[in-house]
Amino acid sequence: MKVLILGIAGGIARKLATRLHAAGHQVLGLDARPWPGAPPGIEIHRMDVRKRAAEDVFRRRRPDAVVHMATVTAFSVKGGERERMNLDGTKAVFDHCRDHGVKQVLFVGRHTFYGAAPDSLLYHTEDEPPRALDKVPELADLVAADLYAATALWRFPEMTTAVLRLCYTLGAPGTGTLASFLRGRRVPMVLGYDPLFQVIQEEDVVTAIQLALEKRIRGIFNVAGPPPMPLSVIIRQTGRTPVPLPSTLLSWLLGRMGLPTLSQGALDHIKYPIVVDTRQFREATGFQYAHDEGHLLRIFRQASPPLGR
Repeated sequence: MKVLILGIAGGIARKLATRLHAAGHQVLGLDARPWPGAPPGIEIHRMDVRKRAAEDVFRRRRPDAVVHMATVTAFSVKGGERERMNLDGTKAVFDHCRDHGVKQVLFVGRHTFYGAAPDSLLYHTEDEPPRALDKVPELADLVAADLYAATALWRFPEMTTAVLRLCYTLGAPGTGTLASFLRGRRVPMVLGYDPLFQVIQEEDVVTAIQLALEKRIRGIFNVAGPPPMPLSVIIRQTGRTPVPLPSTLLSWLLGRMGLPTLSQGALDHIKYPIVVDTRQFREATGFQYAHDEGHLLRIFRQASPPLGR
């Protein structure tokens, strides 16, 4: 199978490309960022997916499958550029896939689609709508990209489309939203709250995406690893110190004294859990995580020791 990975310079995307290439697939990638030392045999095109040159890659190389991993979060890109990358980029991807005969598309999204709210169900299923976007507007473009990708299920029935909503990832080299939040030695919590967090080791993410490709699944699927854990356990087991603070004080201290920078609305994500039901994905693919809670936390702790004093 000829697989085009969008966002191939990202940490998990690199691992996916290497795994697929080793399994005998023809792998090519597209990313505005470089991948120094990419393995021989993996074809890299350095460009923005929104540019005309990106469509030329689709036209000339005619991939069988496309894995869209090129969306970005507020931790990495700010403001209007992030919105354009997520929304315009996702639209361009599906337009190119439609116009150039791509048979299968995987959109890799996030479980934060469901939102963190005090009245949410404990386990979110794939048919639930997003919530609490008014409190975290910086998630709106990611949610919109997810919803747009899902419309391909009925707009382009000739393509096998799957939307994967992944929980937080942890592993080596330690990238992603949760890893960024855990970067410092002291990690804030809202006093009186200790929400459950779902995490998945990065190699298990690669396995999940590879299975989704090879099983040619169609639909929307939640993907997670071992059972959810309290945030305080994750903090301590990765060698950090939890710092519970009243929400008003925490709001003022964010970005100061070695604490991570979060928006006011994002505080709900360390107050209320976002836990997903993964039964549908497991039944469709046979996926089983290989890294339990203790193992994946140890891997992250060794790869990303806390910064600061």
